Amino acid sequence: MKITYANYIASFPDVRKCPEPKKPEYAFIGRSNVGKSSLINYLTGKKKLAKTSGQPGKTQMINYFEINNSWYLVDLPGYGYAKVSKTKRREFRKMIEDYMLKRKSLMCSFILIDANVSPQEVDLEFINWCGGMQIPFVICYTKMDKSKEAEVEANIAAFREKMLEEWEEMPREFMTSANNKVGAKEILKMIREVNEEVGVKYKPL
Repeated sequence: MKITYANYIASFPDVRKCPEPKKPEYAFIGRSNVGKSSLINYLTGKKKLAKTSGQPGKTQMINYFEINNSWYLVDLPGYGYAKVSKTKRREFRKMIEDYMLKRKSLMCSFILIDANVSPQEVDLEFINWCGGMQIPFVICYTKMDKSKEAEVEANIAAFREKMLEEWEEMPREFMTSANNKVGAKEILKMIREVNEEVGVKYKPL
């Protein structure tokens, strides 16, 4: 799939205010500062589509982007960000859970995992929650260019080992680097396949 149109629609504080669920949706979520906005901009080919920031916790609402007039890319708030009040963290959690549990047009969630760090408990807890709620998801390892290859491979191996303590097998995985332009082709191919399964045909604009 080639993205020829990507446009910011709006941001919503509540799933009940989101657009009519008439198009397939793909949510991108991960710990704060995992590189979510950079990955979205790389996938869509628009450097400033999603706002990037060195300050974690930038995304605080449900952000909708319309892609090729046929599906939505949804940018969700990061989880696990400690430098906000407990009340705000609860609001973020409720916003995320409500969206993922109630949004019938959600086809798949892309859970972003930083390949430069050892397995994080907050990531594993969120993944296990998704599994328990039967929410379809895949794993995207991000920032694969930031550390030495051996270190990245060790972190991913350790993450898989931790996941397989609870899971019988790994979900689908994608290796990505916004800086080195790695992973977009594979992710967009999967989205196109899912769209076609639900009757959305890709037509270049």
